Amino acid sequence: MAADSVYRVTELVGTSTQSWAAAAKTAIETASKTLRDLRVAEVVRQDVTIENGKVGVYRVRLNVSFKYEGTPTTRRSRKK
Repeated sequence: MAADSVYRVTELVGTSTQSWAAAAKTAIETASKTLRDLRVAEVVRQDVTIENGKVGVYRVRLNVSFKYEGTPTTRRSRKK
């Protein structure tokens, strides 16, 4: 049986001049360089910038989860 786990969710924004998929890929690949054990990415929002009547940049906002590796703290009783 697996031990109980805690996951942190962080918001990322990826951009691309090619597509929303490329923007998401950019965000995940960049985040994976400094965050370990990425688990799930949820697309929260997609939008584009418009430049001279054409799509300039595709932007994707993602919620990305990864396993939290913080050290558990013990609760100390307060001195009276």
